[in-house]
Amino acid sequence: MAKEDKANCIFCKIIAGQSPVSTIYEDDQVVVFVPLSYINPGHLLVVPKAHAPYIADLDDETAGNIMKIAHKMAGAVRKSKYKSEGVNLFLADGESAFQDVFHYHLHVFPRYKGDGFDFKYDEGRSFVELPRDELDEIAEEIKSHL
Repeated sequence: MAKEDKANCIFCKIIAGQSPVSTIYEDDQVVVFVPLSYINPGHLLVVPKAHAPYIADLDDETAGNIMKIAHKMAGAVRKSKYKSEGVNLFLADGESAFQDVFHYHLHVFPRYKGDGFDFKYDEGRSFVELPRDELDEIAEEIKSHL
């Protein structure tokens, strides 16, 4: 799926009041609402009001505010009536990461044993331990782009 422009973005339409929404929280930068499709009841989306397809498109202040609000929402979810033995914060940033709406959004959703949601990985490719020199090389490469 191609990155949507602001005019075709469903989240921009929601924020503009052009589509129904069940809002939980709103400030000058962020809105939190219940998605139409959810992992478990109590699932929320924390969305910046300014159109930003990816996390790298956010300014530092908005990115920090999103995490601050997600923190508050995770606490509220745990205190709510929705069965919650844990909470996931999930970001899909890019098509390969399963992003399907190209307006940054952070998922906050309650988890409990047996809820049926799972992340699968390949033991041969995921969480593989590397030698320290390879870890250092990765760290230096990323640091060079900060």
